[in-house]
Amino acid sequence: MKIALVGYGKMGKIIDEIATQRGHEVVARLKETPTAENLNSPDVVIEFSLPEVAFENIKACLENKIPVICGTTGWLDKKDEVEKLAIANGTAFLYGSNFSLGVNLFFALNEKLADLMKNVDEYTCQMEEIHHIHKKDAPSGTAISLAEGIIKNNPKFNAWKLDETVEDQLGIFAIRENEVPGTHSIFYRSEVDEIEIKHTAFNRNGFALGAVVAAEWIKNKKGNFSMKDVLGL
Repeated sequence: MKIALVGYGKMGKIIDEIATQRGHEVVARLKETPTAENLNSPDVVIEFSLPEVAFENIKACLENKIPVICGTTGWLDKKDEVEKLAIANGTAFLYGSNFSLGVNLFFALNEKLADLMKNVDEYTCQMEEIHHIHKKDAPSGTAISLAEGIIKNNPKFNAWKLDETVEDQLGIFAIRENEVPGTHSIFYRSEVDEIEIKHTAFNRNGFALGAVVAAEWIKNKKGNFSMKDVLGL
C-alpha cells in the first residue's frame, strides 16, 4: 500500500518506520500543505500535523479523493464539515483522538464505568491528563473523548470544563510536564473511598501502529469511521 504522511514530526517519523516495517511504501513526507502533485498518488493519507493547519490538510486530501486517517487534535469544530467532504468526494475519513489499542479499550471501559456510576449519588467524577510540554492543545483529544463517553452515559454531567468538577460540569486537569507520552486518569470519589481507572502510554509506538492499522483497514472504503469500526468495539 502507498501511504502519504502529512505532518512529519516525531509521530510522522515513527509512523514512517512502522509502515515500512509492515511492507508499505511511504510516497510522501510532507510538512507543507498537500497537493495532488506532492502527495504522489497514495492509497491513503495519514495526517498528524498541528491544530491550526489540520483542516486545510484534510480538506485538500479529501478533495483529491484520497482517504484520510487523522490523529491531529484541537480542530474538531470543523469535523462535521470534513465528514461532509468525505461523502461528497466519494472517499473515506477516520479521526482518532488516540489510535492506541489500549486506549480504545480504555474508552469502552470508561463508558461502562460511567454507566455503572450514574445512579450512585455519593460519588463525584474528576479527570486528569498529563502530556509532554510540547503538546499544543489542552485538554488532550483523548481526554475530550473520555469526557464525552462519561457525559453520554452519566446524566449527572452535561458538559466538560478545564479545572475542577463543579456540579454538572465534568472537570479535567490538563498537566504538561517533561516528555510524558500520555497518561489519562478518571477518579470517582466519595467521602469514604475512591475508584480510579488509568491508562499510561510508555511511548508513541502504540499510537503509530494503530494509525497504520487504521490505514490498512480503510483502503477502498467510503464513509466516516472511527477506531471502534477498525477494532470491532
